Amino acid sequence: MNIIITGASRGIGYQIAESFIRGGNNRTGLIARKGGILENMKKENISSGSEVIPYVYDLDTIIDHPQELTERIKRDFDHLDILINNAGFLVNKPFTELQAEDYIKSYRINFLAPAFLIKNLLPLFSGSSLRHIVNISSMGGYQGSEKFPGLTAYSASKAALSNLTESLAVELKDQGIHINCLAPGAVQTEMLAQAFPGFKAPVTPEEMGEFIYHFAVEAGKVMNGKVIPVSLSMP
Repeated sequence: MNIIITGASRGIGYQIAESFIRGGNNRTGLIARKGGILENMKKENISSGSEVIPYVYDLDTIIDHPQELTERIKRDFDHLDILINNAGFLVNKPFTELQAEDYIKSYRINFLAPAFLIKNLLPLFSGSSLRHIVNISSMGGYQGSEKFPGLTAYSASKAALSNLTESLAVELKDQGIHINCLAPGAVQTEMLAQAFPGFKAPVTPEEMGEFIYHFAVEAGKVMNGKVIPVSLSMP
């Protein structure tokens, strides 16, 4: 399979990538700002049977230069089977202290970057029989879930990603592309520590990464346009 994963240098994204690499016979494109980690993943998995293709790229820039990343991907892949939009940005501030740039960066990375990446990579899905896009939202962006102080910009932008998923499921249905969204609860990542210092999550990044791996491979065959909570606890 051919896979693209954003936010692949740490946390859940790193573990999703590791699961695909261990799966063997995959070509996995990894997008992140930290190139050293991606290069190490490539070197460490030369003998795994999977090919790792690093893309050192800041998704905050994709709106201003939308073709820079996608043209590189198109040179490396003749088709895509799976796209996982995992990268995220979190600002933890009381509502009264949030500035315009906090909202703008939250929406650029959590909503606009996935939207632009999906749009620009759509032609590559025509050569696949799987054609599954998985957006990683959050329980903070899941309608009716408990919300927490300081996470307004993050939660609102993740809610937008959830709605984008439902909208694109209709828009892309005739192309045979299925798109679903997972909303994880508390997972023991750096981002969780930023949001809830000192909290111990009941789920590890390895556990969530393995779950998302299987979901990406199998769920697109039987569902479309779903926003699914994946949570043992809130936070």
